[in-house]
Amino acid sequence: MNSIKTTNKLLLIIVIPLVFYLLKLLSFIFIPLVFSMFIALLFLPLMRWLSKKKLPRPFSIFIVILIIIGALKIGGELIQLTSKEILSSDKIFLEKAEPKLKALLVGMEQYFGIPYSEDESILNNIVPKESIVKNFSSTINFLGNTLTMTLMTVFFVVLWLAESINVQKLMNSTILKQKHTSVKAFMKIENDLIKFIKVKFLVSLFTGIGTGIACVIFDVSFPIFWGLFAFAINFIQMVGSFATVILLSIFAFVELDPSSTLLFFTISITGVQVLFGSILEPIFMGKSFSINIITVLVMLMFWGFIWGIPGLIMAIPITVFLKIILEQFPQTKLIADLISGSTKPINIPLKKK
Repeated sequence: MNSIKTTNKLLLIIVIPLVFYLLKLLSFIFIPLVFSMFIALLFLPLMRWLSKKKLPRPFSIFIVILIIIGALKIGGELIQLTSKEILSSDKIFLEKAEPKLKALLVGMEQYFGIPYSEDESILNNIVPKESIVKNFSSTINFLGNTLTMTLMTVFFVVLWLAESINVQKLMNSTILKQKHTSVKAFMKIENDLIKFIKVKFLVSLFTGIGTGIACVIFDVSFPIFWGLFAFAINFIQMVGSFATVILLSIFAFVELDPSSTLLFFTISITGVQVLFGSILEPIFMGKSFSINIITVLVMLMFWGFIWGIPGLIMAIPITVFLKIILEQFPQTKLIADLISGSTKPINIPLKKK
């Protein structure tokens, strides 16, 4: 028996790195598959409601696809509006920021040896034409891969909603082996992930609106772009908030005078992040959804390494999924408690004298 247990442990040590290697190698399949699962979970309550109304499943799936296309259309319109905003005020912004940018580039040449040419424009010094031409093919490949993954995600969403891929049955036949346990675990996964995605979307939306309003109040250029940027990057837990504050503060430093106005602007956008990200979001999530901050950082680094930016976005939902699965087994319950940071002290009985 001891030799069998030792063999199983050795096999587990070999299998786990192999699984993660395959996840990284086949990321072009697993990223749309996992991402589509989270999207499909959002629409499962709607699918059940339409089923109660005795609508055919193909018609229900068609309604969900229309909703997704509408959301993508709204996103495209916002990106187009942002592009128009940047292009219309490009010259005005450069004229206002040119003295500071020039001083910054001269300082970088003196201290870091980064070449600066006064014959070229500020924009050409920051983004040389040679680098644009050199990276053109990689940009095209990136756009092509993004389009491919988007189409694959839509395809997998249809499969999830059509129940061609049934998560509950898959869990029942592979991991949990008990119908009652698998149904209970699946319902908890569905409820928690739907709650997380809804809260995260609303928090990110209000964060973007607050950031855009702060830009308008302090007369910082491109408020629509910065609001959309804060909304999108806020889906990356913790990292998104820091990135918004740092990048927007640097941008405001270039554009605004280094006075109390810049200080109050930085305090304002930091306050928006703290209010929605550090105060309201944990309140809306609830104590039952808590995850240890160390686990958050480790999972962000790990899934960011495995899948890049999509991994950073999906790191917390994947962690929630794993935590709920681990809670179903007594052997792994301690790991689930460590993930949530709610470990209970071990009571060691004292020997009587």
